[in-house]
Amino acid sequence: MTTPLRILGISGSLRKESYNKKLLDAAKALCPDGAEMTLLDWANVPLFNQDLEMNPPQAVTEVKAAIRAADAIVFATPEYNYSIPGPLKNLIDWASRPYGDSAWQGKPVAVIGAAFSRGGSVRAQMALRQCFLFLNMPPVQSPEVFVTDFAHTFDAEGRYVDEDGKKAIRQVLENLVALTTKLKG
Repeated sequence: MTTPLRILGISGSLRKESYNKKLLDAAKALCPDGAEMTLLDWANVPLFNQDLEMNPPQAVTEVKAAIRAADAIVFATPEYNYSIPGPLKNLIDWASRPYGDSAWQGKPVAVIGAAFSRGGSVRAQMALRQCFLFLNMPPVQSPEVFVTDFAHTFDAEGRYVDEDGKKAIRQVLENLVALTTKLKG
């Protein structure tokens, strides 16, 4: 029996009832055979302070260890002010520091997102993809998943129920597994 591919899901929102966390819950249930997803709890990561990067807080050390242990990453992000949420950028910065010790290095990555904006996080996803260039994270390019119509895509209990959206998320995950497997070679 082979070890399952480990995917780490990271919500760009810290809100307890975040639609992006619920989107990751759906993704977790849709993982293809041979893969499993865990969700990162990063609510205790403090604001980045370069004075602390050589001796980071325990929460940062734990987050970096979880990222390093993963074979691949899935971000689910909302969109704030046409970009990624500040706390998510903070997490990305902490996990990439100090220079030369990035936990993100070479991790295959996929992005999905839910936002109230008409574009459903399209600009936030593009901003994340820009970060991936410097972080050397090979991204899954398609399909793109942008959730906007919360009244019809989540039920009263907060479960993601859009069947077309589920197919797209499943395909994103299959593409991520294929990319990760190819890169592990």
